[in-house]
Amino acid sequence: MAEHHHGPVETGASMDYAEHEKTYNLFVNAAKYGTMFCVTLLIAMAAAFFTSAGFFSALLLLIILNVLGFIILR
Repeated sequence: MAEHHHGPVETGASMDYAEHEKTYNLFVNAAKYGTMFCVTLLIAMAAAFFTSAGFFSALLLLIILNVLGFIILR
């Protein structure tokens, strides 16, 4: 990425499309799984704070929901 190209990209400098694709896929996966984790965390927190489930039951719910989410989002 730090190679010196003679001229701007618009005039025909070569691009590393494989690296762009890897970066894009990394960003999409991080956004997807990060959103899934935040949603499952909010569900587990709601179960812990607004029901009589307690901390350990909510922690178990968080783990189960994350495992199911990873399976579904693959």
